Formats: sequence, structure tokens, C-alpha cells
Amino acid sequence: MALHLNHFYPYTSKHGKQPKPPLTSARPRPTKFQVRAASINARELIQSGAVRPIPSKEAAMAMSSEGFILLDIRPEWERDKARVAGSLHVPLFVKDMDSSPITLLKKWVHFGYVGLWTGQNFTTLNPDFLRQVEAEVPDKDAKLLVACGEGLRSIMAASKLYAGGFKNLGWLAGGFNRSADSDFPAVEGSEKLQYATIGGVSYFFLQLLILLRAVGKDD
Repeated sequence: MALHLNHFYPYTSKHGKQPKPPLTSARPRPTKFQVRAASINARELIQSGAVRPIPSKEAAMAMSSEGFILLDIRPEWERDKARVAGSLHVPLFVKDMDSSPITLLKKWVHFGYVGLWTGQNFTTLNPDFLRQVEAEVPDKDAKLLVACGEGLRSIMAASKLYAGGFKNLGWLAGGFNRSADSDFPAVEGSEKLQYATIGGVSYFFLQLLILLRAVGKDD
């Protein structure tokens, strides 16, 4: 069987120059790809029954009758606006405090495209998320109902918790954004749970819409 020696030795051209090796990237995957990969994994957990989807209208019953503990993984600025009384809070994402030139550029782009309209800060994954949850809930057999605003971040959090040894996990399907006023009996804060993720310019449009609806009902 013939062997090609250039599989074992670097190829040298007639000019004595070796071709450049193919470029490979050692940089970590961007956060958006991490979120996508984690959400896919979590959906598999939901489909297999390892993580139980619980709609907001059934959440209060799951907590009172089945012993689920509501774990709010939203960032602080969303939770400050509205939160379920008695819920635990461990943010999956925290404000990115890095001041390197690249991060500052990313923050500027984020503000122009996202932050100005939604009021969301530029965030990074909380590196201590699992450890902080373990500190709040040492018993990994405890039932945790993981919740966020839209449902995407809580899917990612559920995946991380499952990998960390928590096996009795629920996921608030659709997040707080799809909840009704009567779904959670005790809500604290200045806003409704459904609107806590809305900020920036979008918040003023929301207030205008609420005002117009109120005027329309009066008519």
C-alpha cells in the first residue's frame, strides 16, 4: 500500500517555503451561542420529562400543593420592578463590569441597538450561579420552579441546575411575561410582573398604550 509522506512530514515547496497552517480560533464561543446550545439541551430535558414545564396559571398551585420553590433568575433591575413575594433570587446574568476597550465597544453597540430601546444592561453570565443556588438550596432533591421574564433564560438556568445535580426541576413556561394578574397572589414592586422586562424607550410606549386602553374603556 502506498503511503503519502506528506501526511507525516511538512510539505516543502520547490522554493523551500512551507505553507501556512490553517487558521483555527481558540476564542470561546460568544454568549449567544452558549445560550442557544443550552436552550436546545434544556428542551431535550423538557421533552424527556426531566424538567417539567409549568404554566403560570398553575404555578401557585405547584408551589402551595407540591412544594415547589420559585427561583427567580432575572437580573436585579428586572426583579426590583416586580417580584413574587417569598421567591428566591439568584441571577443567571449579571451586569458586565469589564472596562476593556473591546467590551466598551460592545456596550456602546448594545446601547444603540438594544439598551436604549429596552433598558437592558449589557450582561455576562454569572460565574457563581450554581454555587449561589446551592447556598440557597443545599438539598438537591428540593423542587425548584425556575422562572424569568420570557422563558429563555430560565431554560438555560434549568439546564445548568440539572447538570449540577438538581433533579426535581420545573420551568415557568413562557415566563412572567405571559402571566396574568391573578396567577401569583402576592406580587411586590412598582410594576406588574408582565411588564418588568420592559424598559428604555419601550417603557414609555407601553405606558402610552396602557393610557390609551384606559381612555378607550372610559368611552
